[in-house]
Amino acid sequence: MSYPKILIYRDKLKKNVENLVNICRSNGINVGGVTKAFCANRDLAKIYVEGGVQFLADSRIENIKKIKDINVPKLMLRLPMLSEIDEIVKYSDISLNSEVETIQLLSNSAIKQNKIHSIILMIDLGDLREGIFDESKIYDSVEKILNFKGIKLLGLGTNLTCYGGVIPSRDNLNRLVEIGENIEKKFNIKLEVLSGGNSSSLHLIESGEMPDKINQLRLGEALILGRETAFGNQIKNTYNDCFKLAAQIIELKEKPSVPIGEIGMDAFGRKPKFTDKGNRKRAICAIGKQDVEIDDLIPMDGNILLIGESSDHLIIDVTDSDKEYKIGDEVLFKLNYGSILKLMTSQYVSKKII
Repeated sequence: MSYPKILIYRDKLKKNVENLVNICRSNGINVGGVTKAFCANRDLAKIYVEGGVQFLADSRIENIKKIKDINVPKLMLRLPMLSEIDEIVKYSDISLNSEVETIQLLSNSAIKQNKIHSIILMIDLGDLREGIFDESKIYDSVEKILNFKGIKLLGLGTNLTCYGGVIPSRDNLNRLVEIGENIEKKFNIKLEVLSGGNSSSLHLIESGEMPDKINQLRLGEALILGRETAFGNQIKNTYNDCFKLAAQIIELKEKPSVPIGEIGMDAFGRKPKFTDKGNRKRAICAIGKQDVEIDDLIPMDGNILLIGESSDHLIIDVTDSDKEYKIGDEVLFKLNYGSILKLMTSQYVSKKII
């Protein structure tokens, strides 16, 4: 398999999924496995299902199409674009929504397709991304939604930390619970789902602060990296190295640490700054900004320094390494969520499950 390549460790990933599913299940919470970080790779989605997730979730309908025949419900995470209504009804069982106009169109499409499409109505609890913010408008929306044929109001959901960084708490999630109770009483219905957010909500389980009626979480980073994302703490018995990058050295030379000549803008319109450390042994790896950002890479060799990056070249300092690198050697990097997302999206990076 050619370089650069992302290495995915099947057993570690499955153990992460199993552990998180068991933690949530013991607290009455169903887990949705978010597949967007690996572009809904079918083999990895199957590992999620083998690990016990109750449904698969993604933000792109193109990804949901890839996993359409995997026999678990599919959830569309991003609010539907009007241009994709028919495909969302066709390929996903559930979608997150906040606009009545969009839900009306989903209803029309569901009727045409002779289907029932479930929705989770999103409530904005202060993070200010998607969701209805004004509580009075929630009840107005529900009244209209309940009259739409082909639509099932499955429940309520919220999203926290992704935009505004607002940390899930017992207080803000209890507000979701209270709104759900008000809806049930006002309209004499039963909501099946109260979806309490993403990996950032996991810390409430550990602290015993998760409201009892929250019964669903949509987990991405926690499954992939084994950590909750409110404070970045590693979860017990999980792995943070299920994904690694292997890049190949294409040049290895000793050079000055400061460029020679007047410094202008780099290829991305920024004026770089340099520290003079004298001559250093520098390696170039065949990967660049088109595939991943340098700040999202963590060298497995702790004596390697990341120097810089252009579109297709990653420059590293190997002067202090105990290893005698040579042309053609691979350099391994641990990854964070952002780097996994970019690398899995790049068509120039091979993917290898081992």
